[in-house]
Amino acid sequence: MWKKLRTIWSIPELRRKILFTIGMLAVYRLGFQIRLPFIDPDKLASVGGSDGTLGQLLATVSTFSGAGLDQITIFGLGIMPYISASIIFQLLGSVIPSLERLQKEGETGRKKINEYTRYATVGLCLFQSWFFLTSFVEGRDYIYDQFLVDGHLPMSWRIVAVMTMTAGTVFLMWIGEQIDEYGIGNGISLIIMAGILASMPGAGWNLLQQFKPELGATNGIGPEKLLLLAAMFVAVVVGVVFITLGQRRIPMQSAKHIRGRRAMGGQKSYLPLKVNQAGVMPIIFASSLLIFPMIILQQIGSLLTSDGWLKSAVTWCSEALQHDTFTYNVSYLVLIYFFCFFWTAITFNPKDMADNLKNFGSFIPGYRPGKRTADYLEKVMVRITYVGAGFLAVIAIIPTIISAALNVDYTIAMFYGGTSLLIAVSVGFDLVQKIDSHLVMRNYKGLLE
Repeated sequence: MWKKLRTIWSIPELRRKILFTIGMLAVYRLGFQIRLPFIDPDKLASVGGSDGTLGQLLATVSTFSGAGLDQITIFGLGIMPYISASIIFQLLGSVIPSLERLQKEGETGRKKINEYTRYATVGLCLFQSWFFLTSFVEGRDYIYDQFLVDGHLPMSWRIVAVMTMTAGTVFLMWIGEQIDEYGIGNGISLIIMAGILASMPGAGWNLLQQFKPELGATNGIGPEKLLLLAAMFVAVVVGVVFITLGQRRIPMQSAKHIRGRRAMGGQKSYLPLKVNQAGVMPIIFASSLLIFPMIILQQIGSLLTSDGWLKSAVTWCSEALQHDTFTYNVSYLVLIYFFCFFWTAITFNPKDMADNLKNFGSFIPGYRPGKRTADYLEKVMVRITYVGAGFLAVIAIIPTIISAALNVDYTIAMFYGGTSLLIAVSVGFDLVQKIDSHLVMRNYKGLLE
């Protein structure tokens, strides 16, 4: 391994790409520590304890988006508005003919869609930052008193905060694009992974603080629980790598062509279909969709002053959507399955793939080119998507099971088994594959060999 690492640093181009990527991520982490101008850091240090569910909720959202919502920084919105805008245009591309034509125009169309995505990102930032300031900052006790007018932030400071958070997200978007062009790996994914990895040491420290050396400890984490957590950590990593690499290989054969006296083609190959075609998007969609109703219900409950059936109903619904309830977990699993099939249907078009095979003179043995091939590909994709969705559902529900069964803090369970680990391992594995491609191109052995 050390020999391979020396090989990586001995290639000037690859070394520059890695150092540039590390430098850009360091800039991101530096800006992550800069809070909005009217926030008192000493008072903000107790936001998790004082706000309870709110602080935990903001920390969870920050994990998925590389944001600083729980610390109210200039990068408070993270990269999530850009991801949301990208998803919106990808979905619209399947229903709006003009966008669909742009998607098929290659590099020119991609640049045009990226331009639209940037404009949409700015609009989403303005809306989300205003909503965040109104819902989670206004009226809190961690604002400097000299900025308040009659107990409220003046409009001028609200506008400053909105523009600052919008500029922070646009700057993060630029960092991600610079990593894509001059660095190595996917810039947006690396920003999200950097946020997750930066939070893991804190979760590990909390785990060590709760550790008790005696067996069967009831008021902490004993050795048996620690070993079980370590075993589950390894099992989740192995499972993520296995499913990420998992493919259903469909045999293909190309037709023979006679060119002069030579027969061309006729080779046998395979068409790889990924088991987890949707990646981590279903989990992000499902968790986001369940977070916003709870936020809205909490805001409505805070506005209702008089006790009555409406406030009781709002309180019951809000409690039912807590992460450790049966209602939340069942809804979570159902939404993961739904978004797995939905996202796969958007990104995988069996008819286009069958037409491409037909145009290149390839076919699947036993199935006629065209509609029969498209129906077969769709049937196979439905089956393997069911398996991939089941895996994602298990991964997503692991933190809740660990937290309830082993009496472990949810923040520890969330970082050391579950969605965060899935994102970190998937992005890390993609980064290793990108480095491998540079090594193999120069006739070196890859890191995975």
